[in-house]
Amino acid sequence: MVSDPRQRLRDRLRARRKALDARTRMAAAEAVAAALRPSLAGHVAGYWAVDGELPLLGLLRGPVSFIYCLPVLQPGRRLRFGPWQPGQPLVRNRYGIPEPDLPPQALLEPEQMDHVLLPLTGFDDRGHRLGMGGGYYDRSFAFRRASAPPPRLIGIGYACQRVEALPVAEWDVPLDLVVTEQGVQVPRRG
Repeated sequence: MVSDPRQRLRDRLRARRKALDARTRMAAAEAVAAALRPSLAGHVAGYWAVDGELPLLGLLRGPVSFIYCLPVLQPGRRLRFGPWQPGQPLVRNRYGIPEPDLPPQALLEPEQMDHVLLPLTGFDDRGHRLGMGGGYYDRSFAFRRASAPPPRLIGIGYACQRVEALPVAEWDVPLDLVVTEQGVQVPRRG
């Protein structure tokens, strides 16, 4: 029995996300790619979609005006980012998620990203994000709690993952934008 309210909410929202059919997922991915693509430049940290997360590979169709990077797990539950293009080698991390197969010196720091596309388990209108519970993004982008972009933190998910209000922890890093198949949402602060 799970007693943590954040974990109970996470489980419920993951089930909601996983219940979406393939057609709905692909239409949402196309809508998000169309909304995001014109505004992306520089180094863009994305993710490899797992567990029903909204896929981002549509962003990489055709020529792009940015360098797409995937997260690479680091000690201390932190992330660095490896530039990657479709067809380049990947290795699976300890969670089975593909990462770029690059030497450590080729990886970029969180501060070097211009835009970060964060997968969502849940989100609210105030820009709070509920992730999978590992804290990797919150640790890696903790510096953003006290500074403005860059990088711009953009939550990516399905509209069905929106909740009225999320329980917020002191370590949570708020989002600058949320993008779903219904469009771009600027969080309300306060």
